[in-house]
Amino acid sequence: MSRSALELTPKRVEIADAALRIIEARGITALTTSALASELGVSSGAPFRHFANREEILEAVVQRVEDLILTTFPPETEPPLDRIQDLLRARAQVVGGHRGIGRLMFSEQFVLALPASAAARLRAVVVRTRAFLLEALAQAQQEGAIRADLTPKALASVTFGLLMQLVHTQAAGQGQAGDAEEACATLRTLLQPPAAL
Repeated sequence: MSRSALELTPKRVEIADAALRIIEARGITALTTSALASELGVSSGAPFRHFANREEILEAVVQRVEDLILTTFPPETEPPLDRIQDLLRARAQVVGGHRGIGRLMFSEQFVLALPASAAARLRAVVVRTRAFLLEALAQAQQEGAIRADLTPKALASVTFGLLMQLVHTQAAGQGQAGDAEEACATLRTLLQPPAAL
């Protein structure tokens, strides 16, 4: 899915982050012009000096989410199991710092309220994450670093579920220090090759 052509200037990032805070606290239906202006401490028309309309603001919100999520993919030069664990840690940190991301990603209501192209880009982030996990798990299996008695696809489902649970906990504001490390330790245990009989 192609990226939005909208340039995220520092002021647009500030507005998109304010919109994410509103989404986090009250949901996307609360994202009105007056709520956004109040969150920013400006007049109700001020955001429209930077955006043509509400749809463009929502496009900027999704682009901001994409930008933040893309920073969580570790380099492919790392060993595959390290890549997976680094992804878990980075996602927990990003979503913990911008909890509106989780609300946006987990709620069908939010996706329906977005412009179609923006919703498709959010879905593409999920697809890319699954593909990243599947590739890393397949490589780890080929290297003998993880169990080979289950397919990479089966292991990807479990790993993706663990990642989603971790992100959901962060998005709900229920995350605690050490959650990402506990998830990584759990994943290492689950992926260990079974003991030889």
